Amino acid sequence: EDEEEGEDLCNCQFSLAYGAKILLNTATLRLKRGHHYGLCGKNGTRKSILMRAITNGQVEGFPSPDEVRTFYIEHDIDGSEEDTSVLQFILSDKRILATEADVIETLASVSFSDERQAQAIGSLSGGWKMKLALPRAMLFRVDILLLDEPTDHLDVVNVAWLESYLTNLKTCTSIIVSHDSSFLNNTITDVLHLNRFKLRRYRGNLEKFVAQVPEAKSYYTLEAAEDYKFKLPDPPLLEGVKTKEKSLLKIARLAQYPTQVTQQLYDITLQVSLSSRVAVLGPNGSGKPTLVKLLIGDMEPNKDGEIWKHPNLVIGYVAQHAFHHIDNHLDKTPLEYMLWRYQTGEDLEEMTKANRQISEEEAQKMKDGAAIVVEGQKRLIDEIVGRKKLKQSYEHEVSFKGLSSSENIWLPRDDLVKRGFEKKVIEVDTREAQRLGLLRPLVHREIEKHFADFGLEPEFVLHNTMRGLSGKQKVKIVLGAATWCRPHVMCLDEPTNYLDRESLAALIEALKVFEGGVLVITHNRDFSESLCKEVWAMRDGRLEASGHNWVEGQGSGPRIDKKDGEDDDQYDAMGNKIESKKAKKITSSEARKLKKERMARKKRGEDVT
Repeated sequence: EDEEEGEDLCNCQFSLAYGAKILLNTATLRLKRGHHYGLCGKNGTRKSILMRAITNGQVEGFPSPDEVRTFYIEHDIDGSEEDTSVLQFILSDKRILATEADVIETLASVSFSDERQAQAIGSLSGGWKMKLALPRAMLFRVDILLLDEPTDHLDVVNVAWLESYLTNLKTCTSIIVSHDSSFLNNTITDVLHLNRFKLRRYRGNLEKFVAQVPEAKSYYTLEAAEDYKFKLPDPPLLEGVKTKEKSLLKIARLAQYPTQVTQQLYDITLQVSLSSRVAVLGPNGSGKPTLVKLLIGDMEPNKDGEIWKHPNLVIGYVAQHAFHHIDNHLDKTPLEYMLWRYQTGEDLEEMTKANRQISEEEAQKMKDGAAIVVEGQKRLIDEIVGRKKLKQSYEHEVSFKGLSSSENIWLPRDDLVKRGFEKKVIEVDTREAQRLGLLRPLVHREIEKHFADFGLEPEFVLHNTMRGLSGKQKVKIVLGAATWCRPHVMCLDEPTNYLDRESLAALIEALKVFEGGVLVITHNRDFSESLCKEVWAMRDGRLEASGHNWVEGQGSGPRIDKKDGEDDDQYDAMGNKIESKKAKKITSSEARKLKKERMARKKRGEDVT
């Protein structure tokens, strides 16, 4: 390595291990003041471990904190600090030796107004959290900034701001790990290449590095390896849906006031079908999270407009903070988690959504609408226990308080909704919809096979608790759990935040051949452009759709053929086969007898369908 002018912040030789695995062996790390280094390497080289080791003083020969001050930029702020104001959060950090006036001035320099400085940090978007972290580090008088995937959760505007901020730091050095090749190329002055247990420095940006090391291009391209593939299960057929263009979900003229104070959505109109490949784009604060919550049922509409969903529609959802799905189950194995989540034959995660919770007002409306007169006798509706399909609608079987199941009757769906039982109807719809997707028995062999489609080895599924798994393995569990019920539409919120390039490429290829619809909320243009033909551009709560093919009715696309296996055996949650009886053809004498019975019931005033 040629000599270069400038102050050395670090020039040390060290080895580093993670558990029983050697990561670096007698590697050399030399850092110059004011340089910005991109830390590059294949997936699995544990770049983040090296960053943490530097922060924690675990790198042999690295200068002490008295000589060189390092600061690790984190996305997630400790939950106990979420209610603390921005200003108090910085002032309470004992490492920062600055006056309150200096802190206020520094925050103002990155656009924190007095009002925003008083805001709770838990309410900040990803962009504002990054704007908070960087001046905090500067007040710490940092020598070396360590940034691990700093563009995650940032929109295009904030990524550009971050590029400008870092390149203007002339006395502070940074080490950056990022999958965003454009951001790295515009920001770094040098590359630290982690390869074969060594660190080698290359001068210049990412483009110059790739020119010297062509194989490094694979670190930043969305190309799936031949031996690394995902496979999503195909969704079951939906009644009345004969083409992929027919809408399964519609929103028309919707507005939304999530907090009852500030309007977040205005006049939203959209459609989703099995052929949808949609990228939801827009800056932070444009209303994307609110729209997603409405689509998946995690928030209820509270203003003008309509939301319609096919009664049997199942949406598979993976949140922006993907691990929240499993955070309360880390001491379970993936197998135990699946047995817990689907133990009732229904996805227990669905039961926690807003469209399943009954408010006091809704409970009162149900109570008021429960009274019904049958054969001159007043009855009170107790539960909705079943559903059947008519030509153009559904009827639901209701039970009555204090009466046996032999007294159950069928009522039209619309009648039950008018009586206040809409959420009970949705509950039955969801249960029936998921039953259609849960054709496989919930047993070891099937769960193991399902996770194998996402590249998770059986030993990790059966024997390892999720707490001890890598982030990459946890993502596979989250994806596998979300697709067990064979969803008709997959909704992925910022998948580039929790997937490495290799996994992202595998997911793109799987979604391209997926027989259902896809909605992706993302800031990543590479990902959206490689998959999505349709764009929903969100700005200031308004949606502008382009590239869509919304149709009325079935549309003109090819008809959906019934696939082999649609008549496969069905199983309950315990793996028991559900015997389905074929309808027996009745004789002409039996038909006449049934007709007489119907006429007699009609004469008595009973409801006959």
